[in-house]
Amino acid sequence: MTDSEVPVIPVETVPALPPLPPPRFFAVLARRPFALLALLGLLLWLPGVLSLPALDRDESRFAQSSRQMVESGDPIDIRLGRVPRYKKPVGIYWLQALSTDVAGQIVYQGDDSHIWTYRLPSLLGAITASWLTLWCALAFMESEAALLAGLLMLGSVLLAAEATIATTDAVLLACVLAVQGVLLRVYRAAREPDAPAVPSRLIWLGWAAVGVGALVKFPVVPGVALVTVIALAAWDRKWRWLAMLKPLRGMLLALVIASPWLIAISIQSHGAFLQESVGHDLAGKLAGGQESHGALPGYYLVLAAACFFPAILFVLPGIVLGIARRAEPGVRFLLAWAGGWWLVVEAVPTKLPHYVIDAYPALAILAGLFITSSPPAVRWLAGWLTAARWIAGLQFFIGAALLTTTLVLLPGYFGAGPVYWLWGIAGAAALLSLAALILSIRRAHVWSALLSLLAMLVFVPALTAAAGPRLTQLWVTQRLKPLVAAATQPGDPPPALAGYEEPSMLFAFGKDVVLADGAGAAEAGAKSGGLALVEDAEQGAFLARLAELQADAQVTGDLGGFNYSRGRKVHVTIYRVAQLRELH
Repeated sequence: MTDSEVPVIPVETVPALPPLPPPRFFAVLARRPFALLALLGLLLWLPGVLSLPALDRDESRFAQSSRQMVESGDPIDIRLGRVPRYKKPVGIYWLQALSTDVAGQIVYQGDDSHIWTYRLPSLLGAITASWLTLWCALAFMESEAALLAGLLMLGSVLLAAEATIATTDAVLLACVLAVQGVLLRVYRAAREPDAPAVPSRLIWLGWAAVGVGALVKFPVVPGVALVTVIALAAWDRKWRWLAMLKPLRGMLLALVIASPWLIAISIQSHGAFLQESVGHDLAGKLAGGQESHGALPGYYLVLAAACFFPAILFVLPGIVLGIARRAEPGVRFLLAWAGGWWLVVEAVPTKLPHYVIDAYPALAILAGLFITSSPPAVRWLAGWLTAARWIAGLQFFIGAALLTTTLVLLPGYFGAGPVYWLWGIAGAAALLSLAALILSIRRAHVWSALLSLLAMLVFVPALTAAAGPRLTQLWVTQRLKPLVAAATQPGDPPPALAGYEEPSMLFAFGKDVVLADGAGAAEAGAKSGGLALVEDAEQGAFLARLAELQADAQVTGDLGGFNYSRGRKVHVTIYRVAQLRELH
């Protein structure tokens, strides 16, 4: 047969590889979704909760303030060291104080110095957030699709970070989801004649979540709901359905929950709490890039490949599918929720990675919708979905590459050297991610999602429990603790700190440490004796003031490291300063 006689087969007639059907065991898992999410949450996050040292800066600030609440027995005032801390309301401090009081008594016979006890509310809040993502999805989706939404939210990098540290945002996200789940059901009941009625008790629980959220971090919870309502009203040009929420009585309930502490702290602080939290902290974030955290719009879009990994593989296709199905009330609600809040946080000048997390559950539900449903017969949809899938695949590849590179390189840069067995773990997680990407290209989306989540079960504990504690250059405070303990003598006052004054030092050495510059540390040491921990930038002033006072000091130890809060190397010297009698 000559070349001219070889039959030409049109490309479109070549059979494509059929997509893999969803695994049968997934339907079984969907029968116990809450237990599954709780178990996976513990496997993902508990290793980091138990193994990572106290982090700078926010975690140590929250933990130390909660610790002082435990020690003082005062549930109203919030203090950090010797000064008030009035940037955030009291809710998270109550939860951390309670978890530490209970866990500390059970495990450590009252010792409140272990950071993991302060992280328990974040761990439980993140598990609750995954449950409530599932619950929101169940308002209009099948159980398997809803479970996928909960899994994608649970497995996201950003929620893993918030679940592992003692800050507000995992608990706050749970409050947001409780409110949004009620709002979604009310909206569907108003728009769909056959939608189930929303029980009054559920509406009251939603308003209670507004009150609790206001005690955790005002004004995020009512803010997300308000942005969603405004977006829906502008889209539908209908407001009447809001009457079903019983707004006047609901706001009264929220005020009943939040106002007693607010009144008490306003009286106790003589109005300083409102002035600091609203007039300074909140207004500062809205007016400009507070504390050097400013960034241009698009910041969260750039970070999404890493922060929303691995769900990012399905998010953009889910948005495209959602736009095609925007007439469905449940889908429209999700688009208004995610799009409205994302635009708000992109517009606010102060930007931190976690600000956008309250839009992630809506996007995770849209991703679950894409994974489990067939696209409608819309002329433009096929081309847009194809483009979205390729862009999402690129985002997923970037996220996997960043996680793999981080796991491989960080111990070499900030630890004692490369940890080669971690390279094998990173390689296994990368291969799982690659397999998930290939399965996504083959449109075996359920298999792809499950493999990507399996990759996270490798990535997250490896980063937090295996690699994290080995980054010894970052844990300056953790390494200083045994040196200070060895140099401390009976009767020593709390040490004086000069230069390196990160909040983790306060958590490590107690609320009564002296925070000063070099000259102030010299004066404190000369007056009371004891130890002074002096960073190199303050060493000249420290030694000069000692010379003026004719005080003696001996070096008992020193160490270097990397201050990741400031992005620079640091070197701290520990001095024992002899007490001067005339200054006593």
